Amino acid sequence: MPLLPLSPVRTGGKLARSSGDTLEIDGLIFEVHRSDRRKTLQITVERSGELSITAPTGVPEWDLASFVEEKLLWIHTKIEEKARLQKRAPIKEFVNGEGFLYLGKSHRLRLVENQLVDLCLKNGRFCLRASSAHRARDVFIAWYTRRALKWFSQQVAEHANRMGVQVSEVKVQDLGFRWGSFSADGRVSFHWKAILLPPRIAQYVMIHELAHAHHPDHSASFWTKVEQHLPDWRTRKSWLAENGVQVEGL
Repeated sequence: MPLLPLSPVRTGGKLARSSGDTLEIDGLIFEVHRSDRRKTLQITVERSGELSITAPTGVPEWDLASFVEEKLLWIHTKIEEKARLQKRAPIKEFVNGEGFLYLGKSHRLRLVENQLVDLCLKNGRFCLRASSAHRARDVFIAWYTRRALKWFSQQVAEHANRMGVQVSEVKVQDLGFRWGSFSADGRVSFHWKAILLPPRIAQYVMIHELAHAHHPDHSASFWTKVEQHLPDWRTRKSWLAENGVQVEGL
């Protein structure tokens, strides 16, 4: 993320610098997003540790800096929480008896000698062909991707019309630190890891992304739209924030 040229921004405390698209204060770098529809300031700490601030179009840069300065303790606390959660993510070894999630339930792995397909879920167990064990991660990702595409396609078909959303395509791919995305051309994408989440949490991810068809930011209007279709979204959102990292260690 380019930071030059940077201009000093006056605040009541720490020195801040701004390049228009970014704001740096107290050693932290924020990506700045502005919107004519935005009424309030909002700071976001991503799971990756990246920082952003969303603001109404006309808010001066020094007001952004002052707002960030007021929230510095909260921001540093959130950054530490994200880092701590990342360290908790388990790394899979693909050995007999190891548990693998699918729609919120853990299924034990069994390595088998004679099997026509690389991987299948049978009688509550994941069965992995032993000869495919050397590429087990790719095999699991391919299996999860196929299942996720089917599951989310059904969910989107059920809810899109109800939410007044025109969806041109449903995709499943590796989205990095995002669970999903909604593009201006009507394509909705989900991370393949979202199929590891419990159904009620995966559904929250889906409703969240469809709501972005109406409100591309996370404004109050956006959350109102989410609440219209998912009244308990706060509980689901909190669960995802606290437990979502547990599905990242494949």
